[in-house]
Amino acid sequence: MSLRKFTKADIIDALYEKTGMSRGEIRNVIDLFIEEMKDALINRQVIELRGFGTFDVKIRKARSRARNPRTGENIAIRSHGAVTFRSGRELKQAVWKLNDDNDPKK
Repeated sequence: MSLRKFTKADIIDALYEKTGMSRGEIRNVIDLFIEEMKDALINRQVIELRGFGTFDVKIRKARSRARNPRTGENIAIRSHGAVTFRSGRELKQAVWKLNDDNDPKK
């Protein structure tokens, strides 16, 4: 049995329960937040959310010999951006405490 994903709709429901704001207002705020994050990353800005983590864009080098795993065909890949995430200290410490005893799949 796989763990259920926590989606944007789940976040909206959780915030609705905690704040009493309307779901539409919460959805708008979350959508604006995501758009601001996208715009910042596209503009090569680092996003730091203290206690949670840091989002950054790294440029991956071009490769002349790569292989398409689906077809096995050799292809060339241009250099491209990739989003990276480094967890913050508080998140690292909270996740570090997890073990098999906390596994909801069992």
